[in-house]
Amino acid sequence: MILACRRLRFPLFIGGVLSLFAAFSLNSQAQSTADLNSIQQTKVMLGDARLTSGIPGQGPLTVADISTWLMKAENHVSLDVELPMGLDAGSLQIVGLTENPLTRAKVELGRQLYFDTRLSSDNTISCASCHHPDEGYGRRTQFGIGVKGQQGGRNSPISYNRILSGLQFWDGRAASLEEQAKGPIANPTEMGNTHEKAIETLKSVPGYVQQFNTVFGAKGMTIDTAAQAIASFERCLVTAPSPYDYAEQMKRFEKLTPADINELKTDDVEFYETYQQALVDAKRFPMSESAKRGRELFFSVRVNCSACHVGANLTDEKYHNLGVGIDKATPDEGRFAITKDRKDWGAFKTPTIRNVASSAPYMHDGSLKTLEDVVEHYNKGGVPNKNLSDKIKKLDLKNHEKTELVEFMKACTGSFPKVETARLPQWFGRGMRPSWVSTAAGRVLPCFSARPPDVTHLDDAWFTKRGDENPAELSRCQSRRGQIFVDTFSIDFCCNMLEEASETCY
Repeated sequence: MILACRRLRFPLFIGGVLSLFAAFSLNSQAQSTADLNSIQQTKVMLGDARLTSGIPGQGPLTVADISTWLMKAENHVSLDVELPMGLDAGSLQIVGLTENPLTRAKVELGRQLYFDTRLSSDNTISCASCHHPDEGYGRRTQFGIGVKGQQGGRNSPISYNRILSGLQFWDGRAASLEEQAKGPIANPTEMGNTHEKAIETLKSVPGYVQQFNTVFGAKGMTIDTAAQAIASFERCLVTAPSPYDYAEQMKRFEKLTPADINELKTDDVEFYETYQQALVDAKRFPMSESAKRGRELFFSVRVNCSACHVGANLTDEKYHNLGVGIDKATPDEGRFAITKDRKDWGAFKTPTIRNVASSAPYMHDGSLKTLEDVVEHYNKGGVPNKNLSDKIKKLDLKNHEKTELVEFMKACTGSFPKVETARLPQWFGRGMRPSWVSTAAGRVLPCFSARPPDVTHLDDAWFTKRGDENPAELSRCQSRRGQIFVDTFSIDFCCNMLEEASETCY
């Protein structure tokens, strides 16, 4: 028996309420705990769209949608993650899951926050404004653009494959992905908010209150738990195998002769099937001959791109001075501003080569517009300066070699997981107060309201005034500190009373 209240007419403001689903939790906690105890840690492959495609359904997330989602025990089980082929070679480099274990419910909450502009001071900027899936989880502007069109001083770094990265930002100033998630919210140029106001806004969204209390329990909604949720979502943004990975997989079979392959059919059926699948994958996602030559150049001693672009994610996660922007009147000091170590002056973090073709422009200042520009920068030996990396040397590449290197980088492109970007919790604005309806069965239902100007809260006196014509029903509909407690027979009556006073239930 859902509230028989008719339509949404006014916004709400939750302010300092304790929990949207307090009574619901009392009734379901024992069952949920029992369910969770019966489920082992679940193994999942990162990149699986079921982690990032949102709560099933269409349109804004309603409280009912979220309630149904949260009631499923499997959404609260800790996930044991695997990385896609290619990236899986870096499994020992996974960062942050011990401190912040993944669950489907936490990832989903983080997804919502990542795309929600309500975290910004003027409801215009979200994490995705500078790190959007349609633009390689970066942005095609030279610099990040924040509230009121303000322009930052650095290019937006990508937000995928971060599960293999500890320190964040171009200069490594954030010690973790969680710390990184908090930074832009309070940055005056980016989201232009304060952490306190951002959390106050989230508390005005019933669906968020509901999720934070369920996912984080006693910790509830804080800037730290919000950051944990966003970081959890970002750790699920990984690149799928690329043509480069499928070509590398075939290398393990390249010495097999036709006779060897025939013997495998009977002597080692499992290995033969692995070979057959690798062959199918390599044909389905082919690496061009030009890209293959580019691969040889990339990893060669002569060109030595792999001096920095190494490992499963093709980055050493270190900081190097390449001479980019060093000829400006006031060069960006890079990592030096954080460490004060002279060797870090003008040094910036090595970005991944994976999916780099999707994230132009390049370098910390977005000054190189294409991959061809990037190759040419290295070819000329960077820009000489007092701290130029000793790994940067003039290469004297031929034109076809430059092209081959670009083709190889393009061959390092795999698909991104499917992500729902628009399905977020309903919101009814700032400045109004909620009511709560608790049924005799223990369900907690929100009653969103815009009170008349002469009513500061729903108290007994107000209800007495509104209920003069029906004292019998009034005895079953009482208010305490803005909460309306009703039994299953008086829900309709209470809501009707609310609507008469410009209250609207949902």
